[in-house]
Amino acid sequence: MSSLTLPDPIAAYFVADTQGPDQVAQCFTPKAVVKDNDHVFTGRDAIRAWKQAADAKYTCTAEPFSVALIEGVHAVKAHVVGNFKGSPLDMKFFFRLERGLIANMEVTV
Repeated sequence: MSSLTLPDPIAAYFVADTQGPDQVAQCFTPKAVVKDNDHVFTGRDAIRAWKQAADAKYTCTAEPFSVALIEGVHAVKAHVVGNFKGSPLDMKFFFRLERGLIANMEVTV
């Protein structure tokens, strides 16, 4: 990873993203919400299933390159490279943190 300094829960998410669904799910609060590709996943079990399905379909890496705090939401831009249409893409990840974990994450292009 670059010299970008991310809040610990967000840095942990990008590391877990390379390790698997169980590790990703542990980055979130028990009732966390993930919005990705016009779908909403609520709770760790749904988030684990979302990550498992994504891993089965795609192989990709995300390299965060900027972060800004906007009204309590961390907006992270990441360079994402993989076997998906349009790769590589710069994607935006919006994180709302709660008690050292991710309470809400939205992924957009």
